[in-house]
Amino acid sequence: MSGAGTIGSRQPAALVDAVRLRLAELGAEPTTASVAAALRAERPPLGGSEVLEAVHALRAEMIGAGPLDALLADHEVTDVLVNAPDEVWVDRGAGLTRAVGVRFPDAAAVRRLAQRLATAAGRRLDDARPWTDARLPDGTRLHAVLPPIAVGCTHVSLRVARPRAFTLDELTEAGALPQGGARLLGALVRARLSFLVSGGTGSGKTTLLAALLGLVDPGERIVLAEDSAELRPDHLHVVRLEARPPNQEGLGRIDLRELVRQALRMRPDRLVVGEVRGPEVLDLLTALNTGHEGGCGTVHANTAADVPARLEALGSMAGLDRAALHSQLCSALDAVVHLVREPGTGRRRVAEVRVLGRDTAGFAVTAPAAVLSPERGCVPGPGWQHLVARCAARGVELRGDGGPG
Repeated sequence: MSGAGTIGSRQPAALVDAVRLRLAELGAEPTTASVAAALRAERPPLGGSEVLEAVHALRAEMIGAGPLDALLADHEVTDVLVNAPDEVWVDRGAGLTRAVGVRFPDAAAVRRLAQRLATAAGRRLDDARPWTDARLPDGTRLHAVLPPIAVGCTHVSLRVARPRAFTLDELTEAGALPQGGARLLGALVRARLSFLVSGGTGSGKTTLLAALLGLVDPGERIVLAEDSAELRPDHLHVVRLEARPPNQEGLGRIDLRELVRQALRMRPDRLVVGEVRGPEVLDLLTALNTGHEGGCGTVHANTAADVPARLEALGSMAGLDRAALHSQLCSALDAVVHLVREPGTGRRRVAEVRVLGRDTAGFAVTAPAAVLSPERGCVPGPGWQHLVARCAARGVELRGDGGPG
């Protein structure tokens, strides 16, 4: 671990404030050289090597993430969680572990970091509004809660954004997909089927969806509507829309439902809702039922079989009754791709692909078209022939292992 987590923890808040004040008086940007000069002017009782480490720690405290900087710079890190000054957890794709040697001086330092990050994201975080959910300039997702809502200490959750999207080949190499599964998902995209990626929190829904959008024909226009802009597909023509919270007066809010409506007027070849979580499900289903083929998004659900019930609950928020929701759902959605996070190892992987159908009462249900596992690959299920027929109708043939015919 770099000195940012150890030397930084020995810096009193007064020294940070003094260096920040000196830079402000000089009108200087907090570069390494200017921070070093301001630090020398304060004449702290530090040796030569300690001064260098203190410069890095102070600069991280002023413009970076303080003791968390080195963790966020680690390309293997997906999540950083702060529960207390001396309790920092990190996920490198295999579950949460305690970050050794990373700590803050005190609870006040955690609070200052959370508020500074919120300010950098253009959000408010104070006693009047003690929580925030925002996207930092580098794409990192920030969630922070202040005491007394958070008991004992400010809680900070950071979801690290990758500089580029994974490819399906990379996900296959990482064990998230068997070979047949990658070919199957690629066929869904080429056939312009409408689908949702489902799974629990942190199961990799956004990661998989970004990879799949990278397979969209370069001549197609993708319009993304997201509550917090996280999708970064490797595609030539992407338009991104992001929701906006209300200002301090409670005005100016733009929700995901309005974004979906605006996206439909922007000539999308693929309409994508980053996460379906509210009344916008009505506008998405309406769009998929009126010629917008190939649309997709993500939804939180414990299993793929739970997706119709989950969407039913969301549809009720838009005033849509059960029968109407299920009627639209069956005609709008072709498939559900479900991800799981394995207990113990923390590995994220695609578990199954399901197709939509109706039960005897006419309500939407899902049937497994393919079960995916590292040991057995892509195994067709009862809904396989239905999926084959849907793809064939769009000119894409499937083999029994998920590959093209």
